[in-house]
Amino acid sequence: MTGPQTTRKKRANGVESRQRILDATVEIAGERGYEGTSIAAVSAKCGLPASSIYWHFKDKDDLIAAVIERSFDTWLTAVVLPDEETGTPLERATAMAANVAKSLVDAPDFLRLGLMLALERRPTEPRGRTVFLQVRDIASRKISEVIGGLFPDLEDAAVHTLTAYAVAGADGLFVHREINGDAVDLVALFELHARSVHDAAARMAAGGKA
Repeated sequence: MTGPQTTRKKRANGVESRQRILDATVEIAGERGYEGTSIAAVSAKCGLPASSIYWHFKDKDDLIAAVIERSFDTWLTAVVLPDEETGTPLERATAMAANVAKSLVDAPDFLRLGLMLALERRPTEPRGRTVFLQVRDIASRKISEVIGGLFPDLEDAAVHTLTAYAVAGADGLFVHREINGDAVDLVALFELHARSVHDAAARMAAGGKA
């Protein structure tokens, strides 16, 4: 009979194995892209047999989707507007932007892999691309909530425009860092972008043009 201690050990080993597989997939996908990632390569990197990988994940696409979800969950915790005690709306927005940038530096995989998949077209859409578009929609809604909270008088159309501008700008800054490396200060760039979005929102709320 299997006792509680044995069951807990198996569960812990399963969680550890899953993390090892995901970590290996991040490295492989970062080096070789989606097409160059394979179960065999992940197996060699993490030191677990392919059968263990298939026990956790149905196929490569399921594995890539899990990487995106894990990274996004880590990143999403940073998309929180500090409370009013933090300072002015601008100070709160730039503080959140800094946290988002730091989180992207620490957990870039969902955006790195997601953008890679989003820009490619295949006859059959990979689940990873579908998951990325879903989590991107969640992120956009979170940002819309932040903008609407800071500027409650803005019309929905204005919030939508500002959200698109904020997301597109963040994408561009992330790609810029991916191309140019760690010398790029992503936090400073995100803070500057937050100021730009804030100023545009303030002008729109006052009845001026963005």
